[in-house]
Amino acid sequence: MTYPARHQPAASSSHPPVLELVEVSKSFGSVDVIKGVTLHVRRGQVQALLGENGAGKSTLIKMIAGVHRPDSGRIVVDGNEVDIADTNAAEALGIATIHQELNLVPTMSVAENILLGRTPHKWGLVNRAHLRAQAQAALHLIGLDVDLDTPVGELGIAKQQLIEIAKALSMNARILILDEPTAALTGKEIDALFLILDELKAKGVAMVFISHHLEELARIADTISVLRDGEFVAEVPSFTPEAELVRLMVGRDIEDQYPRQRPQQPGEVLLEVEDLSAEGKFSGVSFSVRSGEVVGLAGLVGAGRTEIIRAIAGADPYDSGSVRIAGNAVKRGDIAASIAAGVGHIPEDRKSQALVLDASVSDNLGFATLSATSKLGLADLRGQKQRAGTVAEKLRIRMAGLEQPIRNLSGGNQQKAVFGRWVLAGSSVLLLDEPTRGVDVGAKVEIYNIINDVTSRGGAVLMVSSDLPEVLGMSDRVLVMSGGVLAGELSPESSQDEVMALAVSNVSNVITEADVDPAAAS
Repeated sequence: MTYPARHQPAASSSHPPVLELVEVSKSFGSVDVIKGVTLHVRRGQVQALLGENGAGKSTLIKMIAGVHRPDSGRIVVDGNEVDIADTNAAEALGIATIHQELNLVPTMSVAENILLGRTPHKWGLVNRAHLRAQAQAALHLIGLDVDLDTPVGELGIAKQQLIEIAKALSMNARILILDEPTAALTGKEIDALFLILDELKAKGVAMVFISHHLEELARIADTISVLRDGEFVAEVPSFTPEAELVRLMVGRDIEDQYPRQRPQQPGEVLLEVEDLSAEGKFSGVSFSVRSGEVVGLAGLVGAGRTEIIRAIAGADPYDSGSVRIAGNAVKRGDIAASIAAGVGHIPEDRKSQALVLDASVSDNLGFATLSATSKLGLADLRGQKQRAGTVAEKLRIRMAGLEQPIRNLSGGNQQKAVFGRWVLAGSSVLLLDEPTRGVDVGAKVEIYNIINDVTSRGGAVLMVSSDLPEVLGMSDRVLVMSGGVLAGELSPESSQDEVMALAVSNVSNVITEADVDPAAAS
């Protein structure tokens, strides 16, 4: 999505810092994550924080939020040095944080989640009337119309993100930290959020905003602080050209954003989907993907893209039709059968669907091959670790070591580990659902090169992405879903408008939270 750029930077001198981090550092074991970083956050302004995955952005804001204490340096609020010992101390200072990992209780209602930890009581009992009134007022701030009694777990990721934002706003925070708040939002919802942030700025709220979407920063930020490898690189105005921001982030120019190496002639059919149907999800879908090909799957929310990917992977059942890998039928609704046939699946939400966060990097890399490499019913742990080390080195996964819990890796390195699992398994067909969501521009190029490596070795890739430039830049053919049916096929030379025209061609049947903006599909 394209936003109008600010023509002039805000006058920093008229906005004294309400929050300062002065030469703060943080290490985990032998790994220096933050190295002497200074950051100024001013009243009524948005300070963007930019850097590659692993640059230290999330660690920095967790120090502000009271999750981590700095090893050295100072945190200053309103000119006074403070010790933010925990999250309660941060809230007492008027700091509210919306983390990338949502902090919601799925079984509790929308109202209960918004007032979580601050439930109003009367005579020792929960004051339901005040609970609902305060929750409704918070929802009103973001223009979200949802039943207060709905369990949060029944909502989609986008609405859960908005509930998290409403919860933060309900605290009347004067310093708001937002870590990738737009990652799961549609174009319409992003516009609504930015209008809310504009209103908060006008009221004097200071904000730190993290996003990998560079085009958003020109719209919402006043200044941008860039981190690289845990160090402060520069503070620049929000209208700084994207090419310069990329250079500051990664320390080099990235000339080819979508380095697709297209085959001169695709090989044999590896994936064949015939007349696939699942009631209420998709109907009569047929297509094939050949060796050496990347086929993109585009469409709006509710068009059936993710559902098709999951059906092929064996994660969800389907009613009729067939899936064949290299000419052999694959049993429906059977993940093990799909893996054995050579299918690798990278789902849209890596943290809840692809990773065991408390397990090690080595374990996560080896889950798909644990059974196949066992001997006499015993896991080949030594062999698994050796193979995991080889793949981690090949994919340049940044980590302290193979035994490090994977939750401590950056988003981009977690995603490369999910890819590594299927590289290790020797998968011939990769099913990718939003493969670069929440991944910085440098890590994106590395992931694209992994895709190129898969196809250069004769593999086939089916890729769902809501990023239309990515779909067109990395696909050899583009299939467009609309309302649960395959609306057509386009070449990568097609325009985004042509893709969207097909995407809305059957839109009356789409169960969607989105408008038809190209950035809205997820």
